[in-house]
Amino acid sequence: MHILLTDDDTELAQMLSEYLQSQHFQVTCAHDGKTGLELAETGNFDLLLLDVMLPELDGFEVLKRLRAQSLMPVIMLTAKGDDFDRIFGLELGADDYIPKPFNHRELLARVKAITRRIEHINATKPRQDLQFAGLDMCMHSRSVSANTQPLALTGTEFAILHLLLQQPGTVISKEQISEQVLGRRLAPYDRSIDMHVSNLRKKIAEHIEAERIRTLRGAGYVLVGDA
Repeated sequence: MHILLTDDDTELAQMLSEYLQSQHFQVTCAHDGKTGLELAETGNFDLLLLDVMLPELDGFEVLKRLRAQSLMPVIMLTAKGDDFDRIFGLELGADDYIPKPFNHRELLARVKAITRRIEHINATKPRQDLQFAGLDMCMHSRSVSANTQPLALTGTEFAILHLLLQQPGTVISKEQISEQVLGRRLAPYDRSIDMHVSNLRKKIAEHIEAERIRTLRGAGYVLVGDA
């Protein structure tokens, strides 16, 4: 797996690069947003570790431009305790975030969670397509449509919708989604799942007026059809 690490802290980037390489990942470093975006756009990388505060282009602008053409998994590196950065990054399509300073082992766990998801997708033979209430998921092409209109979903959004489509009408807890999609236990006050579901809702709502993903407060989410 080839990771693109974009961080202007050259000392930290070098340390992280050496650590990830010791864990059998290939790592390329960029130290400004413009270079990071140009490298990400080549399609030669499996995962982007993206700092928020960058020269040339900040991390948010890099993510925004990247999402216009690529669903490459992105983990944002955010300031510790800065909820705005985390929420805004998730709204723009980041797959996950980790606050600085962080333990290298925690970063490794986040990277491995996305790695497992990618390996599972690549290794899984196409299974029966899923359809429910105007939503169609093709497992062969890894594509989704709403009322026949294609949806551009991130890998995380696709995985969440896949989980819901497998069990329409069944409540899926945020804990289940976090563990099965992000590969980690849901932490207190963690809004990442809420933001991914919110993004998914908005994309579906562009083509299906009726609510499809309903929130049951304190329980989780359920995929519903027309009443």
